[in-house]
Amino acid sequence: MTTPETTHRFQAEVSQVLHLVIHSLYSNKEIFLRELVSNASDALDKLRFRALTETGLALGDAALEIRLIPDEKAGTLTLEDDGIGMTEAELVEHLGTIAHSGSRAFLDALQKQGEQKKDLTLIGQFGVGFYSAYLVADRVEVISRAAGSAEAHRWKSEAKDTFTVEPAERATRGTSVILHLRPEHQEFLTGWRLRELVRRYSDFVSHPIRLRVEKKTGEGDDAKTELDFETINRASALWQRSKSEITDEQYDELYRHLTHDQAKPLARTHFQIEGTQQFSGLLYLPQSTDRDMFQVEGKKGIRLFVKRVFIMEDCEELIAPWLRFVRGVVDSDDLPLNVSREILQDSAAVRAIKRQVTKKVLDLLDEVAKERVDDYAAFFRAHGPILKSGLATDYDHRERLGALLRYQSSYTVEHADENAGLTSLEQYVSRMKEGQEAIYYVVGESLKALSGSPHLEALRQRNYEVIYMTDPVDEWAADGLREFSGKPLVSAMRADLKLQESEEEKKTKEEAKGSLGPLLSAMHEILKENVREVRVSDRLTDSPACLVVGEGGSNAFLERVLKERGHATPKQKRIFEINPKHPLIEKMRSIHAKEAASGEVISWTEMLYDQALLTEGSALDDPQRFAKRVAELLTVAAAGKS
Repeated sequence: MTTPETTHRFQAEVSQVLHLVIHSLYSNKEIFLRELVSNASDALDKLRFRALTETGLALGDAALEIRLIPDEKAGTLTLEDDGIGMTEAELVEHLGTIAHSGSRAFLDALQKQGEQKKDLTLIGQFGVGFYSAYLVADRVEVISRAAGSAEAHRWKSEAKDTFTVEPAERATRGTSVILHLRPEHQEFLTGWRLRELVRRYSDFVSHPIRLRVEKKTGEGDDAKTELDFETINRASALWQRSKSEITDEQYDELYRHLTHDQAKPLARTHFQIEGTQQFSGLLYLPQSTDRDMFQVEGKKGIRLFVKRVFIMEDCEELIAPWLRFVRGVVDSDDLPLNVSREILQDSAAVRAIKRQVTKKVLDLLDEVAKERVDDYAAFFRAHGPILKSGLATDYDHRERLGALLRYQSSYTVEHADENAGLTSLEQYVSRMKEGQEAIYYVVGESLKALSGSPHLEALRQRNYEVIYMTDPVDEWAADGLREFSGKPLVSAMRADLKLQESEEEKKTKEEAKGSLGPLLSAMHEILKENVREVRVSDRLTDSPACLVVGEGGSNAFLERVLKERGHATPKQKRIFEINPKHPLIEKMRSIHAKEAASGEVISWTEMLYDQALLTEGSALDDPQRFAKRVAELLTVAAAGKS
């Protein structure tokens, strides 16, 4: 009790949030109880975890429970917990500034909605759950005493421009949130209404939620009314219950509690493993990644429990990095209660759990992919880049991951109504043409850029399907997968592309090499600073030239992505391929045969190289020079027509 009452101004964004909560949001005001109970549950979890890891911080005799205290005479509803509590500084920081509230993101999201569609579910999503108290209250007080401290403080505000903090009294650690309800919201002081809301939104909370009730004892002159507390939730971990006892709504509410994602999960798997390792789990697949941008701290990944005791949030040791979109809970019976990250990293038991978790998630993905094609396509568009990264890092699971891949292809572009516009590798293999020996793919920035790529001309001529890969990770994923169903994955952009040729085609190619030999040498001399080799192409049928990737090289799209992300990318010389049947190449051969030092050959060679750079998506070293050459050629062409 060393400091007087102090007044603070809300940060600007918080003031805006409070104004919107009070004046603009109307639907489903009852969610305030869900948000405040969730905060209290988190405070109890954090205390239990810190008591395991910090010497001198004991749980003591105080019950780890949440208490609801309605007072009809005073018009107040109080939510109490005996959790971690807050210091004076934490009260100011957590309840008055944007640092922990997510308020800016909340406001931005509201601005994207129409005036009539302002959605209360955004409150939980952006971590401004405490402010939901003002949906039903015109004044809120928070009395909190941090664990390990003898001092308590009171925060109070009427949701205007300021709040005050002053010394207070609280017998034990923890937090009390006192809501001074508006007259029109007195229904939230009735026992039946509070029971209904707890059953609907918070029945899964593993801490007891206890409601203060009046109980009558005795009869006649001995009759009297006493106050007592009664538990109104199951107070047992949802993942420990039988599946038959749990409704879809309860499953979805736990997901919302864990993630603050208001959309329903795409799918879930609830399991119990017995044997050398005993543990239970409840894992979810989210529909999209949109909300990850504003993920509330501690509300992501997999939470680890040991014997129902919360140990760690976002436990990376239990999930492969390429499954990091998974959300949920794992509860082990075998790990020590004082487990730390260091122990987890060196634990055979944890590795065994991780293997089982990976299998369960892959099984779930398989199920969705086979039974809900459109849903899986939407999921893969959102999470595919993360999933594909496993092919570059996890050899053991590459076969199962390969079966989960989905891509657009030359076939799906023509049959967009099939399988949500995506194809699996299994479907690709089933459509392979007679004589086709490989799965062909091309990597680039967009479907539009790839579908017209000159690298595909010979494949199109053979009516071979080509997969279009547009994620930066795709090149590494394809290298990691290598083959599927016995068919190698082959890039149409690489120099070592080999297609079946007839004897006549082979003969024609050898003759072209011989007749174009002097021109190829001259072109290489002109481009020697930029290309490794100039050669006759197998893949071009319409375009005059293209650049292909040599052994150990990277495609232009990947190089550009790496540069944009600040990675050093030394210049790589590609192989320049020319089409011996193209009229322009034939004209250049004729000119070069007459005049080896022809300026036209030099100019056209450089123009073709620049054109190939643009086609593959690379930037030109001298775009002004290229534009000048184009203008000169157009001028000559125009003069020839006059």
